[in-house]
Amino acid sequence: MTSELSSRRQFLRRAGAFSALSAGVLGAGIALADCSSHPSGPTTTSTSTSSSTTTTTTAAPLNAAAWSALGGSLSGTLVLPSSALYPASRLLYNGKFTNLHPQGIAYCQSPEDVARCVEFATTHALDLCARSGGHSYAGYSSCDGLVIDVSQMSAVRVDTLAQTATVASGAQLIDVYNDVGAAGLLLPGGSCPTVGIAGLALGGGVGVFARRYGLTCDNIRSLDLVDAGGSLVHADASERSDLFWACRGGGGGNFGIVTSFTFDVHPMPEVTLFTLQFPWASAAAMLEAWLNWVSTAPDELWSNCILESQGTYGFLGQIGGVFCGTPAELSTYLSRLQSDIGTTPTYSFIGSDSYLRAMEIEAGCSSLSVAACHLAPQGELGREAYSAKSSYVNEPYSSSRCTTMVEAIEHLAALAPTLGGALAFDSYGGVINRVPTEATAFVHRDKLAGIQATYSWSSGASASVIAQGQEWLTWLGDDVFNPETGAYQNYIDPTLRDWASAYYGSNWTRLQRVKSRYDPENHFSFAQSISPPASA
Repeated sequence: MTSELSSRRQFLRRAGAFSALSAGVLGAGIALADCSSHPSGPTTTSTSTSSSTTTTTTAAPLNAAAWSALGGSLSGTLVLPSSALYPASRLLYNGKFTNLHPQGIAYCQSPEDVARCVEFATTHALDLCARSGGHSYAGYSSCDGLVIDVSQMSAVRVDTLAQTATVASGAQLIDVYNDVGAAGLLLPGGSCPTVGIAGLALGGGVGVFARRYGLTCDNIRSLDLVDAGGSLVHADASERSDLFWACRGGGGGNFGIVTSFTFDVHPMPEVTLFTLQFPWASAAAMLEAWLNWVSTAPDELWSNCILESQGTYGFLGQIGGVFCGTPAELSTYLSRLQSDIGTTPTYSFIGSDSYLRAMEIEAGCSSLSVAACHLAPQGELGREAYSAKSSYVNEPYSSSRCTTMVEAIEHLAALAPTLGGALAFDSYGGVINRVPTEATAFVHRDKLAGIQATYSWSSGASASVIAQGQEWLTWLGDDVFNPETGAYQNYIDPTLRDWASAYYGSNWTRLQRVKSRYDPENHFSFAQSISPPASA
């Protein structure tokens, strides 16, 4: 049964598009710290990946001797443009970011390495940014100055008695799930195996167990962070509680560089996966029924609904998900859904599996070992090139609104018939929505579903074809999506207008106050970073 689902995922990847089972939490892996030019205000649009750091100090000379001194002070490795390692080291996960050329990339092996790098960057008035998995949708995992890479800080330590996991900030999801799952426990998070835990958790962390166990950020018990002054500080509910609040959904790279988290973890449930595919002629009815269905679903049920243009493979209408329970229990809920759609599925799969096996399937790694489920050359996975935009659904759609969404996918196929692209609706509700809006920096606590629009392309795609996909995303944002519903900060979008309101809503002003306390000179700055208030 699991091999069938694995084949289905491989088919979707071959078609060149993301399903929400992968993209929904791929996007949750935005970079640990982002670094692009900070706009003058929250309504500024920018696609730049360079930044200028505001500082009141006089910069020390930045020369070969200074770089040599930094490299010699680290237990990790400093990679400079002259190094043979540089061409590969400067790459991010998203294959569209090929023109990023930082002055240095520091592979840190300890919090002390991170602190030295922050001190170096501020002393020399150098742009700085942090990189964990390097999955930032906007390329904010790189900058013109010093990239502080924490990927070698990846240890996972599980305390089965306390039911906690202490996870270094560079750990990738596949390794976190393997280590936590081996102890019979679960940490809710995303699906993409090479996403770094830090970016996922700091921006929210929506995944297939979120309705039952909360977002990844809701499960943070404490964290350690290097602040703008180069000091290692601790934050939890009682110590630096304002920083702790801001780091649970405020987005990566705004307040410092996290070096370690302690998470609450949960006893592993029985897990059932399911996939239903329907004729494209029934796609609007499928979406309408699904939205009504998930609005009353139990916490144990997470689901998504995908409307997809598969390029030359045609269209796909699909509902899939993960249920914390048995196939027999799930079948009762699925029977009602299929009845409401009124069309027999063209493909149906229901199967139970272990938590770790389920996460491997969601990651597209069911046929690979854990070691192989990493980027080449360490593993066997390749990079992907894609662009995305997000929105939310506040309440079930009318029939006409569902038809509009189906027509949006058909519009992509007309604009760019060889591109793969999708609208992926991921269910919210459950435990996610029972957390008060002001309890964490993650403000999207009243949503029925999130929407991610993605299109992807192969390495051989022409610039004009890629531009056609971007034209579709722009059209979606302007004419189809409802900007009043907000956008998910982990699907960070450099073209988004009024992004501060879209990402953070009523929590924006409070986040600015935290920023003014922990980074008043705005060293951690990029195009969509949280800025200190103008009066600070």
